[in-house]
Amino acid sequence: MTDHTADLVILGGGSGGYAAALRAAELGASVVIVEKDKLGGTCLHRGCIPTKALLHAGEVADTARDAASVGVHVHLDRVDAAGVREYRQGVVAKKYKGLQGLIGARGITVVSGEGVLVEGPAVRVGDDVYRGRDVILATGSYSRTLPGLTVEGRVLTSEHALELDVIPDHVVVLGGGVIGVEFASAWRSLGAEVTIVEALDRLLPTEDATSSKALERAFRKRGIVARTGVRFDSLAQTADSVTVRLEEGTELVADYVLVAVGRAAATEGLGYEEAGVVLDRGFVQTDERLRTDVPHVWAVGDIVVGPQLAHRSFQQGIFVAEEIAGRAPVLIPDEQIPRVAYSRPEVASVGVTEADAVAAHGADAVVAYEYNLAGNAKSEILGTTGVVKIVRKKDGPILGAHLVGDRVGELITEAQLAIGWEAHPEDIAPFIHAHPTQSEALGEAFLALAGKPLHTL
Repeated sequence: MTDHTADLVILGGGSGGYAAALRAAELGASVVIVEKDKLGGTCLHRGCIPTKALLHAGEVADTARDAASVGVHVHLDRVDAAGVREYRQGVVAKKYKGLQGLIGARGITVVSGEGVLVEGPAVRVGDDVYRGRDVILATGSYSRTLPGLTVEGRVLTSEHALELDVIPDHVVVLGGGVIGVEFASAWRSLGAEVTIVEALDRLLPTEDATSSKALERAFRKRGIVARTGVRFDSLAQTADSVTVRLEEGTELVADYVLVAVGRAAATEGLGYEEAGVVLDRGFVQTDERLRTDVPHVWAVGDIVVGPQLAHRSFQQGIFVAEEIAGRAPVLIPDEQIPRVAYSRPEVASVGVTEADAVAAHGADAVVAYEYNLAGNAKSEILGTTGVVKIVRKKDGPILGAHLVGDRVGELITEAQLAIGWEAHPEDIAPFIHAHPTQSEALGEAFLALAGKPLHTL
């Protein structure tokens, strides 16, 4: 057995792991990343990036179909599934090469292999042990499934769905969360018939109810069927199709079934508990500074309870690298982290929902305002419908922002700044939003909450 030493050893080279590595190297630390697959992890290779490339291909197809409405006459001959896949893989390959270059330029050592946490703190890879003054656990997550359901054949997770070389005629999506609505949206744009089955009473159930309703209306107009408040019972598949049975007795027949019921922490079999790290339902337990119960062992990203978002993982990785270096960084609370579903239309939010604000402060202490994108010129030009909803404490700061509409994910950072800085609508109202932009919709909502609406009554 050979021992190697470094200032910092990171188990996992996904979003949280590589962000920690880059920042720690910038601060002068020697860094080793242990990664069993590829740098970039799920986000780059099997999640965020390829999924958004698929969604963009669908957006192009929709644009071609709708072009005549703006006087441009084109013909959409077909969607080439192999070509879409090649495009998607090209985007991933370019980003992967760039990340490899960044890691190499910082002098970070990458060890390929499956690592296990051992006392030291250290990570063992085969016969080699990599000891660090500190170890960061960043092993990410994997697709969950349902009891009694085996993922095989025509039953897919998101990772398998991205590898399909055909555009299905009909897909059933089990789960109406972010992954489910994004794939439903992409497949519909590419020509598939889509049915979403969600056990709770609305799509995107963790979002504000106004956003869920707006998305459901838009999906109905697009021909996406959402069966909410119903549960999956069983399925049977043949060589050509899958039949899904719901608890109410309804049967749905499709070419494929996508299981999109969330992601579980990837912590099993990695030596965490044996080394003294405390787990709860598979998630690593940390304190408010992301320290585990084992001295000098930290955890970041999807294995820490909270929203499983790549940008949350980035933030936590950077935070821990700076914490180890004694920089006293600030960790942004989970509720102030932006959330975006990149469906068509997009759903973006930051802060708390109106219901949560009322529960925390009382109905009389909360004010909410909704601005319909029908009044926004740029949204009219783009042909999108939707809504901007701002929640504030009465005579107090902005507590939440909830947006639905094409491209609204690009607007959420302004809302994050407003909430993070505890701004009042009156603080923001004097600032000018360029015209015509969709950002004016945020400005109109802030103006209305400040008591001086311009384009609304």
